[in-house]
Amino acid sequence: MKEKTPSQEVHRKIDWDGIKTRLEAARLKTEQGWTPGPEECSRVLRSRAQTLAREHEREETGKKIEFVEFQLAYERYGVETSYVREVCPLRDLTAVPCTPAHVMGIINVRGQIISVVDLKKFFDLPEKGLGELNKVIVVKSDSMEFGILADVIVGERVVSVSSLQNSLPTLTGIREDYFLGITEDRTVVLDGGKILSDEKIVVNEEVV
Repeated sequence: MKEKTPSQEVHRKIDWDGIKTRLEAARLKTEQGWTPGPEECSRVLRSRAQTLAREHEREETGKKIEFVEFQLAYERYGVETSYVREVCPLRDLTAVPCTPAHVMGIINVRGQIISVVDLKKFFDLPEKGLGELNKVIVVKSDSMEFGILADVIVGERVVSVSSLQNSLPTLTGIREDYFLGITEDRTVVLDGGKILSDEKIVVNEEVV
């Protein structure tokens, strides 16, 4: 009787069909792992949403806003420095006919003619006479530029966005449409972008 060689003995003992079955089962299990059922999908989506919400909350909490603070009548307001080109004294104001009451007139700022808007009239706040402390805050966007009359410039401030309040009971009327938020000491931070784009404030009438 002829003896079997070692290679023939190994070949006889390997269960190739069994190996193929196990490999196929492993492949199917792997594919199932990448295609979770409806419940697993919902769980994963909820987890991702919660993670994104926490990240957004951390970003908002750490975000700061810088603004120029000024006084109108007996209240304090602010406008973001990103919209402020400069602050200059109110000098040589020239009235312009055929314009609304809140448009005070025009001034010359280093050769550029700038219209000046009085937000006290626009917001229906108490009037104060013009004095030496009056300043003009020149605000700008890509398409618009004009000056806002300020009774007094208080300075620049930086506060956390998360510290801004949404509203106050005393903040009523048209001012509500133009505020970005209110600081803890009740400084009203105005929405510079809206002020610069609102047609009720911006006047482009020609004198006839």
